[in-house]
Amino acid sequence: MARVLVTGATGLVGGRLLPALLDGGLEVAAVSRRPAAALDPRAELVTWDGWALPAGALAGARAVVHLAGEPIFGGLPSGARRRRIRESRVASTRRLVEAIAALAPAQRPAVLVCASAVGIYGSRGDEVLDEAAPPGQGFLAEVCRAWEEEAARAPVRSVSLRIGIVLAREGGALPRMALPFRLGLGGSLGDGRQWFPWIHVADLVALVATALRDESLQGPLNAVAPAPVRNAELTRALARRLRRPALLRVPAFALRLALGDLAQELLGSRRVLPRKAEAAGFRFAYPELEGALAAELS
Repeated sequence: MARVLVTGATGLVGGRLLPALLDGGLEVAAVSRRPAAALDPRAELVTWDGWALPAGALAGARAVVHLAGEPIFGGLPSGARRRRIRESRVASTRRLVEAIAALAPAQRPAVLVCASAVGIYGSRGDEVLDEAAPPGQGFLAEVCRAWEEEAARAPVRSVSLRIGIVLAREGGALPRMALPFRLGLGGSLGDGRQWFPWIHVADLVALVATALRDESLQGPLNAVAPAPVRNAELTRALARRLRRPALLRVPAFALRLALGDLAQELLGSRRVLPRKAEAAGFRFAYPELEGALAAELS
């Protein structure tokens, strides 16, 4: 039975990925900073400090999925927090790649699938962005560029998933976006014209599984639905699904006051398309926003 090592295993995506891999007949080693984490009992729990894997964790692993990283939002912006965001991605990936490289070639996993983010593109207005587009400007763009450079140094096939906003009922962006609407306070962010690349969590899990097995996939891979929407369209769709008004608008200056330069991650525009996934024949279960929201907010 093939063994897959998954970091960030108790996070939003990891929580859905583990049972999917286990149901597919794989052996899963779940890496987490929480030793008492609630996991599928079929998975092996490997505890770590978020930086370096314990000795022997890679033994027998035929694939590695690296999802760990400090959340972008959820705390006050500060220099220390920005350092944690960067180091939890870049430094942990560097150490993971070094651990893979230290193994004898015959003992190395065949593939490393590493998280990245659409933030690598910066804010690009209406420009259509596929995997060939160069990185943009800004804090998260710089973090993602360094993150992907570390993953690309792996002496095995490496895939960097440029993940959009993940839509899932149990956490991440969707519950936070839905709450103001449930309170009757929902509205667009800024002028609402910025493009919003998103993906349903089930499609992201399926794309991870595809990246593990499809040897033609390498390098950056946009993990987004094929139908990005503008923020104003998202606002209207959420309002319809929750049967709440969407009369308000959050001014751009208010977001900048609250979040500093991280506000650009909400106000920036990224019209990202999953060209490589579609070329590989990947079929999205939730290609349209309405269907994804219906599945997670029913």
